[in-house]
Amino acid sequence: MKSYWNKKDFTTPCGGNRLEKGSDFFYFCQMIHANLLLILALFFAMALLYLLSQRWKISYPIFLVIGGLGISFIPGIPPINVNPDIVFLIFLPPLLFEAAWYTSWNEFWKWKRSILLLGFGLVLITSVAIAYFSVSIIPGFTLALGFLLGGIISPPDAVAATSVLKGVSMPKRGLTMLEGESLVNDAASLTVFRFALACILTGQFVFQKAATDFIVLAVMGVFVGLTIAHILYLVLRYWAKSSSITTPITLIAPYLMYIVAEQFHWSGVLAVVSGGLFLSFRSNDFLNYHTRMQTKEVWATVGFLLNGFVFILIGLELPVIVAGLEGYSIKESIHYALMISVIVIVARIILVYLVTFIPRLLSPKIRKNEKSPGFKLPFIIGWAGMRGVVSLASALAIPLTLTNGAAFPHRNLILFITFIVILVTLVFQGLTLPIFLKLLKVEEIDDHIPFDQQKEAIHLLIAKETVLHMDRKYSKEMADFETIARIKEQMERSIRATEQTVTEQKQQVASVRKLYKKIMLDLTAFRRMELNKLRATKQYDDEVLRDMESSLDLEEARFYKH
Repeated sequence: MKSYWNKKDFTTPCGGNRLEKGSDFFYFCQMIHANLLLILALFFAMALLYLLSQRWKISYPIFLVIGGLGISFIPGIPPINVNPDIVFLIFLPPLLFEAAWYTSWNEFWKWKRSILLLGFGLVLITSVAIAYFSVSIIPGFTLALGFLLGGIISPPDAVAATSVLKGVSMPKRGLTMLEGESLVNDAASLTVFRFALACILTGQFVFQKAATDFIVLAVMGVFVGLTIAHILYLVLRYWAKSSSITTPITLIAPYLMYIVAEQFHWSGVLAVVSGGLFLSFRSNDFLNYHTRMQTKEVWATVGFLLNGFVFILIGLELPVIVAGLEGYSIKESIHYALMISVIVIVARIILVYLVTFIPRLLSPKIRKNEKSPGFKLPFIIGWAGMRGVVSLASALAIPLTLTNGAAFPHRNLILFITFIVILVTLVFQGLTLPIFLKLLKVEEIDDHIPFDQQKEAIHLLIAKETVLHMDRKYSKEMADFETIARIKEQMERSIRATEQTVTEQKQQVASVRKLYKKIMLDLTAFRRMELNKLRATKQYDDEVLRDMESSLDLEEARFYKH
């Protein structure tokens, strides 16, 4: 692994123990120790800004970037240099893993053509457009530097887009494409970045070698991710039976996949994505009600903290970036950055339309099997291309010097342009995206049953099967004990009314309380089995099935507590 630690000659030991000064771990410990109060203060500020964003109904990534920008101008706030290794290693793997975990594999596979065209094709074409445009407007800018900039600012940030879209009506197809795109566009952009950087540092670029290297790092990255995921799957399924073990393993998994792949110079991003998709797909084999509930809550907290911290750091970086602008005036730099921001926005919208309609024009099969998205949805997908975490980390990863010791050309300008593109796309597009959705009145395109209706249908189907199961297995117990018979009566009333299960619990007789608990747990297990059967039919959205599964988890937890 490359190391970008700011190695100073620290003399105090980390945590009171003597460590070797030459180790990366030593410098990491020193960095954490020296900045612990600042880190805690930023987390507290992040929590307050999040509460304000909820109160004012503004997407929290936008609010955190603006808040970080405001904090950076407070007198006495020290300049904050974000280490790219910290972002890539600490933040990126779990964020990618979480996104992969909650991605519907069925929906991803259904729209795989559009997702891959957006995730790979759009990034590559956008990088080319930015490369040639930047060369034409910035004096002394080479094509290799242009591709470097293109690789940095071409991938949109899905966290920002999905956060902005919460609470507004968005067609299911559009959300699936945005979420699926985020799983692959980071790999494409980082590949462009890697090859452009190598070209600048070595002065050589051979297309055949670059293409071969890309295939190798992509395929081997996926191989590493799936291999580690299979190993962890066996551990989780056959040995790890406790939530105190299962949850930590899921937290370790993305780091293990990323570090192993990067150690061999393969794609850590694709390793995490492929491994996360596999473990998510097989999660029902190793998660029970307790581990599922705990893991879900832990990952929700971790995801929010990591995302929020990175977004607030983006805002805090501005003074450092501006201070590094040597050889360029602020006016010149803003001019270049705004022009490139416009190209980024316009190019994405145009390319989304091309990616959407060219395959339809060329293939009668696509026109037959897929409804036309119309002209409104592609515009919304194009407008949702907000930049964020990966762009900032890539820009910061540019080395200070070339291999010959000379200063890296235009490094500070690239950093400044990246920051402005993030700020413009995140704030401007993020604030206007809900407005466009309301003005355009984008409606559901595909035959998609609403969430509540799907949930109601599943409740009804499972309730009917559960009543039949009780008749087959517990007919004697229902005849002997009125309390047990009431279980079936409650379910039958629920079926007739097509409403949620009666919440009032009848007072249980002490002599049958144990039997009541046993039967209720058995029925919960049976309903879970029926839910898995429905999952196999692929007739219902994974989001709905997960919600139903969570309800069963809560029900099962309630009976285990008594």
